[in-house]
Amino acid sequence: MKTKKIKKDKVNIVTLGCSKNLVDSEVMLTQLRGNDIDVTHESVKDDSNIIIINTCGFIDNAKQESIDTILRYVDAKEEGLVDKVYVTGCLSQRYREDLQNEIPQVDSWFGTMELPLLLKKFKADYKHELLGERITTTDQHYAYLKISEGCDRPCSFCAIPLMRGKHVSKPMEQIVQEAQSLVKNGTKEILLIAQDSTYYGLDLYKKRNLAELMDRLADVDGLDWIRLHYAFPTGFPEDVLDVMANRSNICNYLDIPLQHGSTEMLKIMRRGTTREKTERLLNTIRDRVPDIAIRTTLITGHPGETEKEFEDMLDFVEKSRFERLGVFPYSHEDNTHAFSMEDNVPEEIKLQRAERVMEVQESISEEINNQKVGKTFKVLIDRKEAGQFIGRTEHDSPEVDNEVLIDANEHYLRLGDFANIKITSASPFDLYGVPVK
Repeated sequence: MKTKKIKKDKVNIVTLGCSKNLVDSEVMLTQLRGNDIDVTHESVKDDSNIIIINTCGFIDNAKQESIDTILRYVDAKEEGLVDKVYVTGCLSQRYREDLQNEIPQVDSWFGTMELPLLLKKFKADYKHELLGERITTTDQHYAYLKISEGCDRPCSFCAIPLMRGKHVSKPMEQIVQEAQSLVKNGTKEILLIAQDSTYYGLDLYKKRNLAELMDRLADVDGLDWIRLHYAFPTGFPEDVLDVMANRSNICNYLDIPLQHGSTEMLKIMRRGTTREKTERLLNTIRDRVPDIAIRTTLITGHPGETEKEFEDMLDFVEKSRFERLGVFPYSHEDNTHAFSMEDNVPEEIKLQRAERVMEVQESISEEINNQKVGKTFKVLIDRKEAGQFIGRTEHDSPEVDNEVLIDANEHYLRLGDFANIKITSASPFDLYGVPVK
């Protein structure tokens, strides 16, 4: 008599949102595989019967993408294509009760810190011996490394404390151990991330300890590049600049979200600083690390932003000449401080202002890039596509910054290797070059 074959569960993790979410998914992936569960990340095959969606709940567009993704897999469940749908991450943390009522087909909802509970759905345990171990989903040669969780800042527009809680620094020894493990597995570049990297160490060591952390990471054998993201300007620990200037494997790169260039708007946004203080900080950073590339992000259309405040921001961008810049239209988020204010800038004005900022930035970026023509840079080769090798200098982070393009029909380069590339031409947001010995 034939017995029915029981198909083994296969899990697919779908990640939405930022690099911090991606790290959470990688930890989840590592824990599930550590419990001998067949699991993939962002599988292109439709052969998984259990789906875990790691959601983003930061702004309206991200929330809508998360909801659309959940509904797509719920539909697949109802069609019998998948057996179970689990939802975790920021959207689930923030709106769990509402979502449970609106999308009851989801099998279980989990918050941002509930991985052990999710594992129990698979009769799996959280394996503490895997602490510091992580299966990465990025290209092998670079990886994100989260140094803390949560945020204590009172920014008017931000819902992150609602979803991620108070700031908690990861112990320095654990971060170094994780970096060593990543390097053993082929990682050459580590991107330090947090909700607020400036605050690192205050809870554990009673002082801002980011400089010491970066110094210790710079000692890790085989780690070629260390890149710092998400530094809050207020209280920025300037000793970080000394470490950056003195350690050759710390990239001359700083991601420092400033959000606005008007003192009045910075006050409304509860950023704890002024335009004048911000400009002094930027001057200090550039004086102490002359070759640095500063990346920032700005918000247009926050409640209270008149044309005058916006013009102040445009002037700030023109004078600051950021090497890298991103801009987002304001999103009116419930339970934030700004939600009590009237969302009084029309959506089309928010978008128009964002476009005007980027027009200014495009001109600045083109001028800066043209100055690089004829110079040679150390470039990390990320990938090959459309007949070109594509890489980055130390001044560029993956996915968000400029890239260096090399003709693959004329030259051969190995992915994940460094190459010396002479820049032959430039566009506003890309460089073109050829390898040199």
